[in-house]
Formats: sequence, C-alpha cells, structure tokens
Amino acid sequence: MNRTKTDKAVIRLAILGLATVGGLHAQGSQGCSNMTIFGQYAFTITGQILAPAAVAGPVAGVALTTFDGFGNLTQVDHVTHNGVVPVEAWRPATGTYSVNPDCTGTFTFTPQPTNPADAGPALTVFFVIAQGGAEIRTAVSGSPNTPPFVASLNSTGVRLLNIPSLLAGVY
Repeated sequence: MNRTKTDKAVIRLAILGLATVGGLHAQGSQGCSNMTIFGQYAFTITGQILAPAAVAGPVAGVALTTFDGFGNLTQVDHVTHNGVVPVEAWRPATGTYSVNPDCTGTFTFTPQPTNPADAGPALTVFFVIAQGGAEIRTAVSGSPNTPPFVASLNSTGVRLLNIPSLLAGVY
C-alpha cells in the first residue's frame, strides 16, 4: 500500500513538473516588450571609434542604466576614450527605448554632463535581450546626430537584483 501512495506522489510530481515546464515555454514564446528589461543593468563597454580620424581610438567603460518598463531610461556612465578619463566621474544621460516582440530593440540616449568637457553626441544603441531579460547585448555603429562618426562599440548589460526593492514591489 505504501508503494501505491509513493507511485501516485511521483506521478503527481511528474505532472506538476511537466505543467511548469510547459508554462515556462509558453511564457518564452510570447516574446518581449518594454517591460522585459525593467530595472537596473550594469554594462561593460568596449570598442573603437573608427572615423573621423580626429576622434578615432579605443573606448572602454561601464554604465548603470535604469529602464522603467515604459520606454524611458536614465543612465550614468564612466567611459575612457583614447585612454583619457572623463572630467566628470559619472556622466548622466536620459533617453528612450523600444523592445520588439522578437526581443531585439533600440535605445537612444543623450548625455547630459554637468561639465561641457564631457559632452557627447546622442547615441542609438541596437540590442538583443538574452536570458529572459537578465542580459542585454548591444552594438553601436555610430551617431545619428551631428557630428556623425563611425564606431564599433559593444556592451553586455546584466540585470542587477535589488532584493529589498523586489520584496517591496518597487524598483
């Protein structure tokens, strides 16, 4: 009789497991939206500005970007260009983003430094969302504004978990 109860419990667990896996698959097949990348992401930035010659050179840095789930973002970054550190330790920026159902998208931001020496052009960043929104992989090929430039910049952003905020339901 104990074996029958155990067998039934195993069958119930198997059904529950299949239902859970099926639910996860269904959630993944619904695609992405602006809410997929809600929260804070830490980015590592690497690459090179290729042209014009006056600004060509290697780029490296980090950024902390907050996506609000509704298409707006704020960011602070610390980026070196040709080995020159920025005047301002953390340059602020604001912008917008749009996520496509296939988990690709773009975000555009405009730096808003307090020191004009750290000014820079608005950038349009192309991205792919990975790991169910836990990671964002980006590419920048240039600036849509004046002065235009050509670049090969890449970054990977990882979602930061803020456990107290998650428990409170606020990010």
